[in-house]
Amino acid sequence: SSRQGAVAVGVQDGRFLVIRRAAAVVAPGAYCFPGGGIEAGETEEQALVREFREELGATIVPVRRVWRSTTLWQVELAWWLGELAIDGALEINPAEVDSVQWLVPDEMLDLAELLESNRAFLRALATGEIVLE
Repeated sequence: SSRQGAVAVGVQDGRFLVIRRAAAVVAPGAYCFPGGGIEAGETEEQALVREFREELGATIVPVRRVWRSTTLWQVELAWWLGELAIDGALEINPAEVDSVQWLVPDEMLDLAELLESNRAFLRALATGEIVLE
């Protein structure tokens, strides 16, 4: 079976929620949208909510899938627009996440360590292939 992942696209005031991965996980130090692997028996939405909670200690409400892509490592990604139900601050899980910030697309593209799949997402957003409104 193919490997699949769910990616959480959280946006507020034109800024995206971006994490920097901790040193002990895959692609350490990389910047990316939150998310992770879809486990057996899980829907995309369930994986999105679980991974977001594991990484950031908060609840994200899936709104709709906005894109699909396949990474260079043949992982099929489902990109979901989500609304954050934040009660207080995000509680970063240091085992998985080094830091978190809200960035506009140009700020994300300036990050040398931004994951290529995220660059592809921003390109598709810029060309109108992805519509978030």
